[in-house]
Amino acid sequence: MRKCAECRTKSISFHLLPLPAIGLPLTVSENANVSKQLSMPFVEFIAGCISGAVGLAFGHPMDTVKVRLQTQVKYKGICDCVARTYTREGIPGFFKGMTFPVLTTGITNAVVFGSYSNALDCLTQTQRNDRVQGNPASALAVFAAGCFSGLAQVVVTAPVDLVKVRLQSQTKGWAGVGGDGYRGPIHCVTVILREEGPRGLFRGGLALTLRDVPCYGIYFLPYEITCRFLTEEGKRPGTFAVLMAGGVAGVVTWAFATPMDVMKARLQMSGAGGRVYQGVLHCMSVSLKEEGVRVFFKGLLLNSLRAFPVNAITFLSYESLMRFLTRPSAD
Repeated sequence: MRKCAECRTKSISFHLLPLPAIGLPLTVSENANVSKQLSMPFVEFIAGCISGAVGLAFGHPMDTVKVRLQTQVKYKGICDCVARTYTREGIPGFFKGMTFPVLTTGITNAVVFGSYSNALDCLTQTQRNDRVQGNPASALAVFAAGCFSGLAQVVVTAPVDLVKVRLQSQTKGWAGVGGDGYRGPIHCVTVILREEGPRGLFRGGLALTLRDVPCYGIYFLPYEITCRFLTEEGKRPGTFAVLMAGGVAGVVTWAFATPMDVMKARLQMSGAGGRVYQGVLHCMSVSLKEEGVRVFFKGLLLNSLRAFPVNAITFLSYESLMRFLTRPSAD
């Protein structure tokens, strides 16, 4: 019995099935080949890149509408934003800012899933094989590992998310032509570096950290719990379990994340066509004073509608890829 068995708290402990998004066991044998174990980070990177790109492409149009509702007050609601975006910019208008996140999603997902996996291994002193065989990880360990993964990915996510939001907020011209300040992600980065320096790429970074650190901790809990109840003990989650668990995790997480997500988006647009804010607290106080409490929940409906299918597809893609890429060799 490993050391964690002596110290885990029984009151919050429950049997967790292996999280598909952090990789499956390399072999069914306890004597797994070392060279195969060493290849896992590369396998996780490939699976994370593909599954992340699929999820992003599916959910980006709704994300664009959400960002515009959060950062601009000219829209009367979701339908008005969709109609005006389509009229002025066509279908491409809904995919503004998608290139940069898609190209970097592999790195982001590798950091998230890899840091979560390693943190959970460290906190519980167990490996994936131990947990799939019934050695429990505590809810507290899952939450802490999730928080760590949220913190780790901020360094990568902050500049990418900033560029995405600024490109999504451009509404001039058909398909982004004829008046938009940024011609694309590279031009956007260049302009930010020239006008604000490297520090400008991390505008809104504190709000992003305050959003992601606790929410990534929350994110993995409903996923693990849902997988547990939809899967027979000792077996791996099936397609239905993965889809439902991923969708539930996404919706629950965004319910908590939306208030700080609004502040993040507004801070990222500060000084770039949006109102100038002095920081997170200033942004919160001004927004609350001018728009009331409801401002903190702008985009919540879209976040929820987008979160279920996007996270379900992302987790299922990752699960399927990990099963394929980590199949035991014939010999």
